[in-house]
Amino acid sequence: MALKDITLGQYFPGTSLIHRLDPRTKLIAVLLYIIALFVAKSFFSYGIVFAVLTLAISVSRVPFKSIVQGLKPVVFIVMITALLNLFYTPGEHEIFSFWIFTVHFEGVLSAFFMMMRILMLIAGTFLLTYTTSPIMLTDGLESLLNPLKKIRVPVHELAMMMSIALRFIPTLIEETDKIMSAQRARGADFESGNLLQRAKSLLPILVPLFISAFRRADELAIAMECRCYHGGEGRTRLRQLKYRRADWTVILFFLTFTAVVWALGRLGL
Repeated sequence: MALKDITLGQYFPGTSLIHRLDPRTKLIAVLLYIIALFVAKSFFSYGIVFAVLTLAISVSRVPFKSIVQGLKPVVFIVMITALLNLFYTPGEHEIFSFWIFTVHFEGVLSAFFMMMRILMLIAGTFLLTYTTSPIMLTDGLESLLNPLKKIRVPVHELAMMMSIALRFIPTLIEETDKIMSAQRARGADFESGNLLQRAKSLLPILVPLFISAFRRADELAIAMECRCYHGGEGRTRLRQLKYRRADWTVILFFLTFTAVVWALGRLGL
């Protein structure tokens, strides 16, 4: 897997319906989508969730290739999770057994549902960052969390930290790729040997990467101080958030969608 395959934190500018939605609407929709994903219990329910995800991807006009690339880094984790569910889920219908492992039909279903749940969860949350700029995402999150200010929760600072973290993920990935390319030119080998040897070969990358990250963080802090940044109090925004008819329609759609999936789960469908 190449570092360029990691698309977390990237924003794909566009004019699709999803791009034009209020960021608060997209955050609420993603939250309802996650709830529906966790209450789904059967192939039929997961099929409905998958259909909604496919519809959202097609409407957003984000290249499907980018979604697949974003899932590549988590394939190994998904496989390990699926194997654990496969071998350690008890059941009544045994398929086969060997040594200390026994595979039941219920374990196969659990592994499949867990794998689909993780992949669709990541794809849905990636679609949020792909269609929402970090600034708009910060404004939307801060607006939704505004009631917490009454109990002295630093909402603006939390939203700003999340925005900066998302913004710097692609930057750090690009910096890591440059460092690895420079060390390869000096004869470093990152691909040969077993897993432990490969991990050891990556250690020389960490020092220059941390130095670069701290340098960028220091430059960002100086730039914010030079612009007299002092938190969220009294700040104005270039774009004022306002719900439109399309936003209310999307929220109503996802509320209905989540209620339907929950009802199907209660019925065992």
